Amino acid sequence: MKTLLIVYYSYTGGTEQMAEAAAAAARDEEGTDVRLMRAEDCQPDDMLAADGYIFATPENLAAIAGVMKAFLDRCYYPVLGRIEGRPYAAMICAGSDGENAQRQLERIATGWRLKKVTDSLIVCTHAQTEAAILAPKMIGEEDLESCREIGATLSAGLAMGVF
Repeated sequence: MKTLLIVYYSYTGGTEQMAEAAAAAARDEEGTDVRLMRAEDCQPDDMLAADGYIFATPENLAAIAGVMKAFLDRCYYPVLGRIEGRPYAAMICAGSDGENAQRQLERIATGWRLKKVTDSLIVCTHAQTEAAILAPKMIGEEDLESCREIGATLSAGLAMGVF
């Protein structure tokens, strides 16, 4: 059985909703074990034990969230050269455009020589004031469906040996 690891960080709940939607759809596919882990808990051994990945992060100050960056820093060198060719997808919950966080995640994945199998998803909450930025987020059904599609795609592809 193949393992899909979904690593996420969420402060106001938006990214967590996205990761949970992807995990739920991934679990509906047969032949894949799905692990949903908070970034602060994920270690290099968790990365090595997985066959594919979904990385989900909020964009904070035009960058990936610090906790997600700490996870990537912690795991980068211990898994470098050991996970090449594995599939991945990225999901970003942003208040504005999310493009820099996307670039950062994709650049790190390129360094690991991972294979991007879906376009990165940016969900924009349009939170622009301090109050809106810090408020709990509610991700809309259409965006959650996009997250589900990513989870199902990665899970099914792993189970079928496509990736």
